Amino acid sequence: MPFDAIFLSAVIRELEPAIVGMRVDKIQQPSRDTVLLQMRGKEKLLLSANVNRPRIHLTQAAFDNPAQPPMFCMLLRKHLSGGRIAALTQPVAERSVTIAFDCTDEMGSPCRKHLILELMGRNSNLILTGADGRIIDCLRRVDFEMSEARQVLPGLFYHEPPQQDKRIPQETDEAQLAALLAAVDSPKRLDKWLLDTFAGLSPLITRELSYCFCGEIDADILTLDRDSLARYLARELTMTGEQAPILLLQDGMGKDFSYREIAQYGDFLTQKRCESFSALLDEYYTETDRADRMRQKSQTLRKTVTTLYERTVRKLEIQRKEREETMDRERLRQMGDIVTANLHAIERGQTLLRAENFYDPEMREIEIPLKPNLSPQQNAAKYYKDYAKAKHAEKILTEQIATGETEAEYLGGVLEELSRADNERDLSEIRAELEDGGYIRADRRKGNKQMKQAPSVPLSFSSSDGVRILVGKNNRQNDQLSLKNAHKNDIWLHVQKFHGAHVIIECAGAEVPDETITEAAMLAAYYSEVREGQNVPVDVTQVRNLKKPNGAKPGMVVYERYRTVFVTPDSSLPDRLKKIE
Repeated sequence: MPFDAIFLSAVIRELEPAIVGMRVDKIQQPSRDTVLLQMRGKEKLLLSANVNRPRIHLTQAAFDNPAQPPMFCMLLRKHLSGGRIAALTQPVAERSVTIAFDCTDEMGSPCRKHLILELMGRNSNLILTGADGRIIDCLRRVDFEMSEARQVLPGLFYHEPPQQDKRIPQETDEAQLAALLAAVDSPKRLDKWLLDTFAGLSPLITRELSYCFCGEIDADILTLDRDSLARYLARELTMTGEQAPILLLQDGMGKDFSYREIAQYGDFLTQKRCESFSALLDEYYTETDRADRMRQKSQTLRKTVTTLYERTVRKLEIQRKEREETMDRERLRQMGDIVTANLHAIERGQTLLRAENFYDPEMREIEIPLKPNLSPQQNAAKYYKDYAKAKHAEKILTEQIATGETEAEYLGGVLEELSRADNERDLSEIRAELEDGGYIRADRRKGNKQMKQAPSVPLSFSSSDGVRILVGKNNRQNDQLSLKNAHKNDIWLHVQKFHGAHVIIECAGAEVPDETITEAAMLAAYYSEVREGQNVPVDVTQVRNLKKPNGAKPGMVVYERYRTVFVTPDSSLPDRLKKIE
C-alpha cells in the first residue's frame, strides 16, 4: 500500500494539532509490533512497525491486550508515561517520523526523549532514544551480522537510515526536470523513471502521474512531449494541490488508499473520501488486521479440518470407483450359469471355456476364463461367489459413500464457518463442536483451568422495515437458533445446496414485507460460501417445516415445503442495516 513519504507527511500535518501538547496516560502493546499511546484527551495514537502494514494514526478500534505486557511495552511505560508530546518531525522525503516527548528522568529532572517510527517494509522499526541521542531500546535489534551499514542496538547513537541517491520531488524545478527528461535516450516507462529518480513516491502515484498526463500507466518517455511533461511534473511534484484521504474500494472492501484522487482504475474501483487520514487508515486496517489475526489463530484448526476434509473426499472417490466396478456383477452370475450348463464339456486343468452364450439373443460364442487348479463345479461356484461378493460390496459401499458424503458436507461447512469466525469465542465454539464429534482431541492440559466462556450470540440486524433478522455464526448456534429459540412461525432462510448460515426473520407468523425477505436472503447469501456469486438461490420456509434427522450432524436440517428467491450478495448490506445490540 502507498504509505510513502508524501502520504506520511499528510498524516503528520493532520496529527500535529490533535496530539502535540497532549500528555500520555497509558501505553499498551497489543501485538509484537504495535504500540498504542492513550492520551489524557482519550485520543489513541497507534504506532505499527509491522513489516507488511507499518503506519501511524489515531484509532478508535478496540484491541485485546496480552495478560502480561511485553518487555518493550514496560520499557516505554517507564520512560514515557506521563510525558507530554512536544513535536512530530519527518526527515525530508523519508518514511520515518520522530515523536519528541517532554519527560522527567530518574532524578525527576526535565528531559526530552524521542520515539522514532521507521516505516520501511521489512526494515520497519520503533526506536526509543534518550536525551543524548543514544538508543535506549528498540522493537527490532539490528547487529553487525544483520547489517554492516547500520546497527540499531541499545547504547549506540541513533543515526537515520542511509538516504537514497534520489532527488527530492518538491525541490526539483521545471528546468531541472526538463534536463533530466532530455537525458533519457533509450526506451523507459515514465512511471518507472519517476520511481527511480525521485524519493518519496509510491508505484501507485507514479502510475497515476503517467495516466493523468497521457492516459496510459506504461507510457514510454521517448514517445511523449518532454517540454509539456516537464511543466506538468513541475506542477504536480510541488504538491501544492489539496491532499485528501481517499479510500479505494472493490465490492465494498478497502483495496488501496491515497492522498489524492486516483483515476487509473476507472470503474474497477470506487473512491470514498474519508473524514480524515486517521479515519481512512482506521477503516482500512481494522478489517485487514482482524482478518489476519483470525487467520493466524485459526490456522492450526483450519489445517486439521482441511486435512480431514481432503482425506474424506479422496476416500469417497475410491469408494465410488469400487462401487462402479460392482455394477458389472450380473455378468459374473451369467458366466456362472454358462459354466454350470457346460460342466460335461470341461476337464480339470482347463483354462478357457468356449460355449454358446444363451443370454445373448444371437447366441454368439463366449470365452470364459477358468482356474486350472479348480474343478468344473468349483469354477462355477467361484463365479457365483464373486457375484454375491460384488452384490454385498455394493450395499456396503453405498452405505459408506452416504456416510462419507455427510462427513464431507459437514467438514466443508466447518471450513466455511472458520472463514466467518470473528473472534476467539467463535473459534473456541467450533473447536468444542469438533471435539464433541471426535474429530480432534480435547486439550487435556487445560483441564479445569480453562475459563468457561459465555456462549456467543447470533449476528443481529434490523431490516429497512424495522424487522429483526438473526444470523447464526456456527453449526451449534444454527441448531440453537433454528430449532430451539425461533418461534415456529418465524421465517427461516438458507442458501440452497451450499454451506452457509441459518437466517431467522423474527415475525411469529405476522406478514413480512418483501423488502425484509430480500434483505434477509441477501444476508443468507453473503454469510455463505457463495458470497461472491450472482443470482444465488436462497430457500425460504417457516421454522415449523424444519426437521433434524436422528443422528444428523450439527447444523443439518431437512425441509420439504419452501420457496426459492434469487439474490446477489451485497458486501455493504451488513453495515447498512442497523445492528441490534
